[in-house]
Amino acid sequence: MTHALPGYLCPEDGTRADVRTAPWCCPVCGGPWDLDFTPDPAIALEPSAGPHSLWRYAPALPLPGAFSVTLSEGHTPLIPLGERVHAKLDFLMPTLSFKDRGAVMLAELARRLGPERVVADSSGNAGTSVAAYCARAGLSCEVFVPEGTSEKKTGQMRAHGAAVRTVPGGREAAAEAARAAADGPGVFYASHVFNPYFLHGTKTYVYEVWEALGGRLPEVLVVPVGNGTLLLGAALAVEELARRGVRAPALVGVQAEAVSPLAAAFAAGAEEAEPVEQRPTLAEGIAIPAPPRARQILAAVRKSGGTVLTVSDARIREAQRDLARRGLFVEPTAAACWAAVGPGAPCDPLQGRTAVLPLCGAGAKSGLAP
Repeated sequence: MTHALPGYLCPEDGTRADVRTAPWCCPVCGGPWDLDFTPDPAIALEPSAGPHSLWRYAPALPLPGAFSVTLSEGHTPLIPLGERVHAKLDFLMPTLSFKDRGAVMLAELARRLGPERVVADSSGNAGTSVAAYCARAGLSCEVFVPEGTSEKKTGQMRAHGAAVRTVPGGREAAAEAARAAADGPGVFYASHVFNPYFLHGTKTYVYEVWEALGGRLPEVLVVPVGNGTLLLGAALAVEELARRGVRAPALVGVQAEAVSPLAAAFAAGAEEAEPVEQRPTLAEGIAIPAPPRARQILAAVRKSGGTVLTVSDARIREAQRDLARRGLFVEPTAAACWAAVGPGAPCDPLQGRTAVLPLCGAGAKSGLAP
């Protein structure tokens, strides 16, 4: 069942590895893997004929053959927020966040590899998604979370049967603890950062936008960026659809002002981001002081002709309330993109162009920002 799985490829040094036997990171440089996989643009995409899940894009996904893990994720609504701006309601996914797009891929991959247990690290949404899809796949799951993670999110993980390990310190401390556990025998590390199968799940976000807009993309895709899993997935989809003749949009990343290493690096013209201090912010889901894929994120944004913006907590708070008044109750991190381009934004990055932004997580998970 696993013989046809695309293998791992290190983007930094070219190291290749078999997905069945590979360590969770490149053994040479310690960096995250990419996937040795490019969909054939000659194979027709007919999503409307497929299932009501992201598996409707099977010809563009790297898991060949029959699949069994799904919660009917994806195909979320696209609604107008303004004359030229639409929002994609990914907070309506099964576990109430866009992370389901990548988690279903990791769970299906793990099911095929047959590990003794799955481990993950998360500040909330990714861990919840992995826990849910592991439950669906019948896999034992353990999630490492930083102290201070929302009790609603950890409670959801436990409800799905996952063991939750609270780690003193911030997001990086939780990641280090998970990676230490991942080195043990019989363990599959369901990392939404290091495992590229996750990115090939998040890319379905853009395929769905393409489908909803009748075979085209907007001029701009605005995306919240912490570890960059949605932005890099979007970049993959944009490249793949470009091979099918679809015009590529600019990618605009949005970071919290308090923790914004990518914005600082982009403004400085740097190829790599320097780590920054872990500071508190309402947008905890994108508060990543040292993103492992920073070089790839910056390159993708520059290649697209986009930019990286920052938003203050005050703007995030205003944006969350503005969206709620429009009937859309999302968590603060999910409001970051609207904070950057919506009413009252300090600049106009769209400049009259059409745009789509994601509303990534439900407000029921976090409540209204104080």
